[in-house]
Formats: sequence, C-alpha cells, structure tokens
Amino acid sequence: MVAHKCAQHNDELGRIAIASRNISKCQAIIDSVQAKGGLKQPGEIKAYALNALDVEATKALIRETESQIVINVGSAFLNMSVLRACIDTGVAYLDTAIHEDPSKICETPPWYGNYEWKHLAECQEKGVTAILGVGFDPGVVNSYAALAQQQYFDKIESIDILDVNAGSHGKYFATNFDPEINFREFTGTVYSWQNSQWTSNSMFEVKRTDDLPVVGVQNLYLTGHDEVHSLSKHLNVPNVRFWMSFGDHYINVFTVLKNLGLLSEKPVKTAEGLEVVPLKVVKAVLPDPASLAPGYTGKTCIGDLVKGTKDGQPRELFIYNVADHEEAFAETDSQGISYTAGVPPVAAALLVARGEWDAQRMVNVEELPAEPFLKLLDVMGLPTRIKDENGDRPWDQ
Repeated sequence: MVAHKCAQHNDELGRIAIASRNISKCQAIIDSVQAKGGLKQPGEIKAYALNALDVEATKALIRETESQIVINVGSAFLNMSVLRACIDTGVAYLDTAIHEDPSKICETPPWYGNYEWKHLAECQEKGVTAILGVGFDPGVVNSYAALAQQQYFDKIESIDILDVNAGSHGKYFATNFDPEINFREFTGTVYSWQNSQWTSNSMFEVKRTDDLPVVGVQNLYLTGHDEVHSLSKHLNVPNVRFWMSFGDHYINVFTVLKNLGLLSEKPVKTAEGLEVVPLKVVKAVLPDPASLAPGYTGKTCIGDLVKGTKDGQPRELFIYNVADHEEAFAETDSQGISYTAGVPPVAAALLVARGEWDAQRMVNVEELPAEPFLKLLDVMGLPTRIKDENGDRPWDQ
C-alpha cells in the first residue's frame, strides 16, 4: 500500500527502495506497482533484502540508497532498531504503531514512555525528524483530535475514537493485519484514560452501540490502543478512549483460542520436545492478511467522537472517514484496512519532503499542524467529514 502511494508521488519522493527479509515479497510489490502503472513519472523502485533488526545493516542500506526518509511499516517489533538506524544516519523516521517487545504484552502506560519517548532528547539534539504512529489509528485520528481542539471546541471533555470495519472477507476467521500484532492488542489489560488517570478493564468487558455514517448500527468494545497513550499527554483532555467493532463470531473464536492458551506469547514444549510459541502457530495457520484483498467487500468507518463546549454551550462532533475495500483493491491491490493505514504515512512523508512536517525532533501526530495533513489526505483517497448539529459534510466547508 505504501509502495503504491509513494510511486504515485515519486515526482516529489524520488527513488523508492523496498526492503524486507524476503526480497521476493518486495519484488511482488514492485510488480504490482508496475502492473497498475503506478509511477507518476519514470523513476527507480528497487527491492532489497534486509533483516531490519540488524541496525548496522539497516544503516548501510540507508547510506547505499541515499534515502532521506524511512517509512517503517514492518512489524512493531522492529521499531527501535529502525529508529536507531535513522537517528545514527540523520534521516527522517516514520512509523504507524508503538514498539513492542515480543516477550511482553500491555506494558505499563504510557506505552510510548517505555521505548520511543526515551529518545526525545536525542532526536532534538541531533535535529532528527521522527514522526510516531502516523497510520490511521494511531495517526489520522490524532490529527482529528488536534483539529477538534484547535477549531471546534473551547474545552474538550472526552475523545472517543471509534473504529469500525463493516467489511467481509469471506473467510471463516482471519485478521486484517499481522495476526500476532492483532491478537496481542486484545489479550492483555485494556488501558484507557478516564478522569485524568489510567483505568484498566478486560477485553470485551465494556461495550457501546453507535449508529454511524454509512456503516449503520455497530457494537464497539473498549480496547487498549496506541493513540490513547499520546493524546492523554499532549491534549489535556480528561477522557480519551478507543473503541473497536467486533462481530459475535470473531469474539467466540478469539475467546476459545485465548482460553486454550493458543494466544500466549510464551514458548511451550510439545510432546516431541519441540519448543513453539502458540501465538506464532496460530499466525502460521491463519490466512495471510494480504490474501484477503481480492474478495473483500464493504466499508470502514473510523473517527473521533468529541464532546465538550464551544462559546459556553455543549457541543458534540464526529470527525471521520469512510473507506471502501473494493475501491482500495481496484487502485492498489490492497484491502481497505491496509489502505487506511498506508496512505497517511505517505502523506506525512510528502509533508516532511516539503518542509511542513520536517519537525527535526520526535513528535506524535497531534503535535503537528492538522490542516495540511488532512487536506492532503482529502486528495489522496481518505477524505475527512464532520457530523454535528449543522449536519454531515466535508470538514473544510
């Protein structure tokens, strides 16, 4: 997804290098870009083999390719290694999720404080731009929150991020992105920011029902998520929560897997003496998320429900985007979840290249100007809308 969008803007982003442990996957992406005629102008797009946990190898590849911006959309386990390589080489770093330690789940809040924010001073001293969590959620929803605070409210009481995938992939059971990362989100403590303090719950313990634009009535569950951990620090809002939609079938299968111990990240030994990680076994037998794209139908709706006051009066505002799985596949051979996650970091890279987001320090998205980002997303395939007492309309009208 990211490669397709970079190709569509290679007049500004220049040469593109795609790196992964499996170079054949990189080449398949390049073939897809070329089959779609994706390059805006003739240019270089090349594949490279790389173990991104190897910091020195990553630094060497950055120098070999003369890269100035690195978009990390690998596993969240890679973040600190890739960030280290970018700091050492002085290039801009962008990612879409918080770093995770494979042996730990749901560390002490705020999650960014355990890893990324420990490098705030170093990035500042070296003038290195590092933009954290610039996918959709986290990412665009952070920008929605910042826009709400800057333009639509005098005081915000609560921000509820609502994430609904009302699409259908036709499989018995699958996850929309890396199963290992996906399940890790839901097997630990659910942390939310309520009454200006961290509150803990269990997964599927707290439920709400909302009637949302296009996707209709949906059941959503309080879930731990990245953006809560930065918005609670930067926006001075007493209540920040994240909610995700789940169907009964997903909940049933997930519950069985968890109760059997199959979602554990801790190694176990089989009767044959083999040591395996149950969660990795489950990942191995589930469909590859990329394989879901061709038959995916339906839409997503992701946005911020913001409540507070404006000019002394109570106000409620929903800032959101609706994306279509089939449209995403037609454009980029990707499903809608990949589309919503992949377009924003490319928009961010463009803003870095233009100087508008070249912060020369480590930042979360809500610390950056919201308007240029959202205006760029409007024309790149993820238009923003707002719904309030004055109706449902594009956000900048």
